[in-house]
Amino acid sequence: MGLLNRIIQSLEVTREPNLTLAEQLITNEDLLPVEPEKRTWRGYNYVAFWIADMFNINMWMIVSSSSSMIQLGMSWWQAWICVWLGYGIATPFIVLNARPGAIFHVTFPIVNRTSFGMFGSLWCVFNRAAMACIWYGVQASIGGSCVLVMLRAMWPSINNLPNSMPASSGTDTRDYLCFFLFWLISLPVIWFPVHKVRQFFLVMPVLMPIASITFLVWCIVKAHGIGPIIHQPSTLHGSKLGWAMVVSSMSCISNKVTLVTNAPDFASRARTPSAALYPQLFAIPLTASFVCLIGILVSSSSQAIYGTAVWSPIDLLGNFLNDNPSKATRFGVWFISASFMIAQVTTNISANSVSAGCDLTALCPRFINIRRGGYIAATVGLAMCPWNILKNSNEFTSYLSAYSVFLSSIAGVMVTEYYIVRKGHYNVKDLYNTEKGSWYWYTYGVNFRAYAAYIAGILINVVGFAGATGRIVPLAATRIYELSFFTGFGVSAVVYWALNRVFPVVGAADTFEEIDVSGYAYKAGDSRDGEEVDMKDGGSETASER
Repeated sequence: MGLLNRIIQSLEVTREPNLTLAEQLITNEDLLPVEPEKRTWRGYNYVAFWIADMFNINMWMIVSSSSSMIQLGMSWWQAWICVWLGYGIATPFIVLNARPGAIFHVTFPIVNRTSFGMFGSLWCVFNRAAMACIWYGVQASIGGSCVLVMLRAMWPSINNLPNSMPASSGTDTRDYLCFFLFWLISLPVIWFPVHKVRQFFLVMPVLMPIASITFLVWCIVKAHGIGPIIHQPSTLHGSKLGWAMVVSSMSCISNKVTLVTNAPDFASRARTPSAALYPQLFAIPLTASFVCLIGILVSSSSQAIYGTAVWSPIDLLGNFLNDNPSKATRFGVWFISASFMIAQVTTNISANSVSAGCDLTALCPRFINIRRGGYIAATVGLAMCPWNILKNSNEFTSYLSAYSVFLSSIAGVMVTEYYIVRKGHYNVKDLYNTEKGSWYWYTYGVNFRAYAAYIAGILINVVGFAGATGRIVPLAATRIYELSFFTGFGVSAVVYWALNRVFPVVGAADTFEEIDVSGYAYKAGDSRDGEEVDMKDGGSETASER
């Protein structure tokens, strides 16, 4: 037993001594409010963060959503408007849910405790962690295709690498080698803590616009124009066109619902609350629309070159390497594919690795911190064989749409809790308190109001989801499901508000004021938009600039 105890102790993360068993289940260093010296993210860091997140193959392939829009009969500019609408609508929800993280410097699992309860939050955190791990593997698989094109540009013979893997694996030696190389390249970046990893994103605002515009100009030159898609008129009119645009915009919103939910993770590192507000408000829709416009124009040019539109930039670059390309062509393909590969790494860190790290830390704080959680996500991403998931894109898309219902219902409860029920009032000490009577203990650590609202937000979309899997359902149910983010978010928000009116919670407020009523003692003064705030003696604090 002595040896076993020593092994267990060696696996434990750094934490305060003499914690009770209950405290070991809810806290460690990475779950506490971020220390002032680690709040290093400025406004330009959030701009770089979103450029890094948007300039990747998956985002370019939202134009794959745009391609389905165009194939359904939309013109290119109507599809582009859907991108503007979708990401423009998603952005305020991201900013709203990021706000408590930026004000009180806590991550998503801790913010979620305020609404779902100390232990009730664990189900929501598990949901988000599962999505992060799955997406890590998917993005790594896409990154592997970037590595393949890079290697082909340098050593064309890699394309003829003998296969030694069985058919049951779902892949071959060449593709698995490229996937594994990408997975390996990503590991060192996970090591950096969140307040330092911001430096890695700063290369993206320079690198990716150069690579993307170079790619666009190259395609236009090869095609002797911008291609036929740009001149293709819409074949949809009236209500059919209107509803098609609504559904397409909703697909863009669903693509970012995971980041709506865990927005506090990166906002917790904000130097000031405004740093996580205005830069995100403008950077998200502008960057998304720019990336998708480049994608549409490049794919339109590809139709002029090859006779059919190639919507994947990596597939298009691979085509450039066919038929004995020149050295200049090979270098151009290498540079652009290498840029996309770096973008895939940053996307996996920004959207998946850190998120999984924060969530897994909350699920097992005694043994996991954010860094270890990131490596666990990478391990799961490797073990899940993500190339098999991507083989049937329709099933994967249906799965993601269904999961967006779960996450939007969680977000609806969280936003209502912060802005309407408690109106910005926090009790930071009680976020780490499992004693009866604390603000977030509710009923044995679970808030039944939140779960009732969460289930209601899911139930309204159940019939429509059955229709999405092939069953015959009423048209109204299909329409409700196609609006699943708003129906899930809206129903959960209204039900949660109503239940709090009937069963008021401790700490419900009448006026909106972002304060910590507990007087939690930060290690040093808390800087809020240039104002030093002493949390040690007072019962509340306010910021000079909200």
